[in-house]
Amino acid sequence: NVDELQEEKIEQEYYLKSANDLKQAFINHSEALENTTRIAIECHVELSFHQQLLPKYPVEDQTSDDYLTELCWQGLYNRVPQPTEVYKKRLAYELETIKNMKYSDYFLIVWDYVRFAKENGITVGPGRGSAAGSLVAYCLNITEVDPIKFNLLFERFLNPERVSMPDIDIDFPDHRRDEVIEYVAKKYGENHVAQIITFGTFAAKAAIRDAARVHGLTNQEISQLSKSIPNKLGITLVEAVKESNELQKLIQHEKIKTIYDIACKIEGLPRHTSTHAAGVVISDRPLIEQIPLQEGSGEVLLTQFPMGTLEEIGLLKMDFLGLRNLSLIESILKSIYYKEKIKVDLQAIPINDEKTFALLQSGKTTGIFQLESEGMRNVLTQLKPTNFEDIVAVNALYRPGPMANIPTFIRRKHGEEKVVYPHPDLTEILQPTYGVIVYQEQIMQIASKMAGFSLGEADLLRRAVSKKKREILDQERNHFVQGAIKNGYNEKTAHDIYDLIVRFADYGFPRGHAVAYSMLAYQLAYLKAHFPLHFMASLLTSVIGNEDKIASYSRELRHLGYSIKAPSINKSNYRFEVENNSIRFSLAAIKGIGIQALKEIVNARKEKPFTDLFDFCLRVPLKTVNRKTIESLIYSGSFDEFGK
Repeated sequence: NVDELQEEKIEQEYYLKSANDLKQAFINHSEALENTTRIAIECHVELSFHQQLLPKYPVEDQTSDDYLTELCWQGLYNRVPQPTEVYKKRLAYELETIKNMKYSDYFLIVWDYVRFAKENGITVGPGRGSAAGSLVAYCLNITEVDPIKFNLLFERFLNPERVSMPDIDIDFPDHRRDEVIEYVAKKYGENHVAQIITFGTFAAKAAIRDAARVHGLTNQEISQLSKSIPNKLGITLVEAVKESNELQKLIQHEKIKTIYDIACKIEGLPRHTSTHAAGVVISDRPLIEQIPLQEGSGEVLLTQFPMGTLEEIGLLKMDFLGLRNLSLIESILKSIYYKEKIKVDLQAIPINDEKTFALLQSGKTTGIFQLESEGMRNVLTQLKPTNFEDIVAVNALYRPGPMANIPTFIRRKHGEEKVVYPHPDLTEILQPTYGVIVYQEQIMQIASKMAGFSLGEADLLRRAVSKKKREILDQERNHFVQGAIKNGYNEKTAHDIYDLIVRFADYGFPRGHAVAYSMLAYQLAYLKAHFPLHFMASLLTSVIGNEDKIASYSRELRHLGYSIKAPSINKSNYRFEVENNSIRFSLAAIKGIGIQALKEIVNARKEKPFTDLFDFCLRVPLKTVNRKTIESLIYSGSFDEFGK
């Protein structure tokens, strides 16, 4: 059959046909070509940009504004039983701003899924980014940072003078994040919620490997070609040829030269799709009316547009982040409760705990979020932090650029250098950081104090200055200097302070984020100081599969004065577990023990412990627990308790 032969030939041709080729191929099926054209003409889509397609939170018998207000005032009295006027004024102001910007539904949606997580025993992070500056978020239990107590600014998060989409990112334990996304999909309807697509692109090696594969090169030849490209992050094929003599030799061959030319054309184009690590889109109308969708890996749909396009269309992106350290905290708390029957409430721990600060001062911060690198330990041992503010400042300063200020910060803390303020009026703002500008919020407070800016204007100044555009800088300088003169400062002082703001704009770190993440670091340090064995057992369990980390954490355990017991066929489990002032090695961490074999072993010993090797072999299915597994167990010492 000529048609069948023709189809077979077409199936083996992997290139885009010209109109003429297609006419020839479909010579007997001209109506197929006509239908294709007709469908193309009928497909007409117009996308509107920059709408606000914010989802609605389902409320009964009242508006979302009223419901949000009601929840926040209840929350305030739960959080601060006797709130001062400062709290009441701030809450009223924030609620008014949110209402005017029409973001009440947004806050209710976040409140709802955070509440779902907490009610289902899923640990939620204390907050991240500038959202920690919102009292509304604190009253709704979305964040765990009191913005009044920590002197955080709402305008750094939502600026009434510049309408932009709010952005509350929430951290969940990485192994339970999907449960929250599934809850949201069920609540708002599966067609209203989608995860966001990202496109993996052809990097140099991927482009050349794929082009070579289509041209029928063997695996060995492909590997040789791939190895000729230097292992440098972001290297392009053009750069690779300049740097690699091997590649220059290879492209002397005509076939390889063709492959190289094709690879150059596809380099940088999208190669495959994957799912954005955190982003989720929620809409009040079915998403199918606004954007194309496709099936994702789980039950939740996937958008076919990437994040930038979705934001242009006006859809709201929410970030559900998976954080390994929250999984670690969850695991430590479970271990303490399981073994000691103690329920630790991390929200109630003292913020000035002596044992915790002693641990931080000694730099024993292995496994502690943000504080475990070698450089950070050196800073901690020199700084000797004595209060929570010190941890926040170090967290904000320990980045390229601002790091240069760390020695000054340390000397001033220990009284080895006099604390100098750019102007006596800035003492109150810069006192906690010994006269060094560390946070973006301090820049905003300086503009407010000296030039009489509203905090909204001060936030615009901060954004403008960080963009470094000449004309905006000059315009803002004029604005600042005029404001300062009006407030009774002389012109030179005003210019000096403005220069200082420009200099520190790059260095400034959002204080809200630093406070929230330092809170997480402090909680982990507290758990390590008070429950070191449970901390180390959970830390070891979290790195099963990484032998270097297990060796390093085992050494740390011995440094802390505890021992690690050899694996035991009757006492060891999947996890590293606390046992009589030491830690019992996990069976899962033995090389060659699969998860299936482990399940069978634990199952078989439920009735009674194994008495010897023969008893073990009789009671476990030898298909799963095979000779190789048994040898691994013997070599690791798991059977030593039988005295053979």
